[in-house]
Amino acid sequence: MSTTEQLEEPAEREGPEEAEVRAASPVARRRRGIAVGAVLLLTCGVFAAYAPAGSRDTGAAPRPEAPARSAAAAEVTYEVLGKGTADISYRGPGGEAAAVVANAALPWRKTVSVPAGAAPIVQVTLGEQGGTASCTLAVRGRHVQRATASGAFGRTTCGGGAPETAEGAH
Repeated sequence: MSTTEQLEEPAEREGPEEAEVRAASPVARRRRGIAVGAVLLLTCGVFAAYAPAGSRDTGAAPRPEAPARSAAAAEVTYEVLGKGTADISYRGPGGEAAAVVANAALPWRKTVSVPAGAAPIVQVTLGEQGGTASCTLAVRGRHVQRATASGAFGRTTCGGGAPETAEGAH
């Protein structure tokens, strides 16, 4: 059995069409991809190195500015007066959307810390037996609003504007 090999002829000068074909070869594409990846990696490294110091998470302990954030909260007191029970929902500690107390015995009172920018609110819903209940809202000890609900499934809401920071309060 004989095999025949074809010998390659010596390469002649390459024209522009052959150069394009070679440039599109897998090896050339891989090299271009590596070069582009290296440039992107270098660019990301430069941005990370020159980013503002406060925007990077270094894993270090928090700076002493944490207590200043707690100063931006306001003490809010919710109070529901009346007899019997009611369902009460209110903006909870830390600015939670709603904390709910079902069938709360009246009178009811709760003081929480609400962050600046979060509006305090309390909603009261009476049960099937009805009755009368009133809600009051005080921010930093200052009365903000009072409202009354009456009758079966009566509802009322007391709310106020978002508390200012401690520096802005009077």
